[in-house]
Amino acid sequence: MQEAIAKANTLIEAMGWIRRFRGKTTVIKLGGSLLDDEAALQHILVDVIFMETVGMRPVIVHGGGKAITRALKKAGIEPQFVHGRRVTDQPTRDIVRTVLAGELNEYLTQQIEYLGGRGMNLSVHTTNVLFGRRLQLDGHGGDLGYVGEVTRVERQVIEGLSYTDQVPVIPSMCVDESDGEHLNVNADTAAMAVAEALGAEKLIFLSDVNGVRRDKDDPDSIINSLTADEARELIQQGVIEGGMIPKVEACLATLNRGVGKVHIVDGCLRHSLLLEIYTTSGVGTQIVP
Repeated sequence: MQEAIAKANTLIEAMGWIRRFRGKTTVIKLGGSLLDDEAALQHILVDVIFMETVGMRPVIVHGGGKAITRALKKAGIEPQFVHGRRVTDQPTRDIVRTVLAGELNEYLTQQIEYLGGRGMNLSVHTTNVLFGRRLQLDGHGGDLGYVGEVTRVERQVIEGLSYTDQVPVIPSMCVDESDGEHLNVNADTAAMAVAEALGAEKLIFLSDVNGVRRDKDDPDSIINSLTADEARELIQQGVIEGGMIPKVEACLATLNRGVGKVHIVDGCLRHSLLLEIYTTSGVGTQIVP
């Protein structure tokens, strides 16, 4: 009986958050090692289905770097870089498109269906919703090839699916509006563009760390909530360092463009999405304006 009461108390705690976020859009960026962790991925997708079931409007934007790297290695294609950025020539782009917009995008949609939800893949192979232009290296020579940045999002298509209780699943590729070519896009920036276009209540980066930490080597030093000013101060103090700096700076830029909150959450933690959204304390770091 006590266990049943505890479950009921959990539902009561969640009720306030469920009512608050009902009808609100949340963009979830999924990628990296999580796509290779079948157990973690299943829990994430179950969480997404729960969110949709209780009235939220989740949208998934995904990358697929590790699967792409394996496919390139199998094809005997060596990676090339210009000023630290990966060059995407045509053979590389074709493999990226096959893996990212084809195999992974279809797999995620099928898994959502298998787990009891309704997913719809929106890719360059089906209904494309991301449009852009080739990415230019400011002040540097060299050509990145088929690498792009998103300049326009087909908001009505995405919202139309959300209104009919489906989960849009979008790979990080766009169509060049000038020539119709398919371009590879950084998954973080693609998710940001989608969140901004939809005026999302939340943008959630599922990561392999549990959030912003006061000590990067101590998971228990996580900072649960930061204002934009506090985040900038921690960067200046060197508390936020290394690879976390560009991620936090991207969060701050997104907040300036109409997104309500940005979260950095450990996607490997079971049901981390539900714990972050529907509990008072959360399990990751939220950054607010």
